[in-house]
Amino acid sequence: MTTKPVGNSRLTYGISSVGRALVSKTRCREFEPLIPCKEEKEMKVFKKLFADMQESYDELVYKVSWPTRVQLVNSAMIVLVASIILSLVIWGVDQVINFIMEHIYAL
Repeated sequence: MTTKPVGNSRLTYGISSVGRALVSKTRCREFEPLIPCKEEKEMKVFKKLFADMQESYDELVYKVSWPTRVQLVNSAMIVLVASIILSLVIWGVDQVINFIMEHIYAL
């Protein structure tokens, strides 16, 4: 494997066992080189990180359907009421178990 500086980046050349023919109708007589050009791993990591952040931003801005204020308030009220009901059920079960245990220990 050889490394050559090109511009601001360094390119690493690997060796491929087979060259692949291009499929394009306008370039049908050309071949890809037997030595594929690869960028160094460090640059790939930063490019992938930047690409992931860009995809996340695009998804949040263009693809996510945000709820309206009315929908958000309705959902919050449902969660609040369900939480209160669940806490009352747990409190009731705790009181029943406490009452039963006090009578068992009193024996």
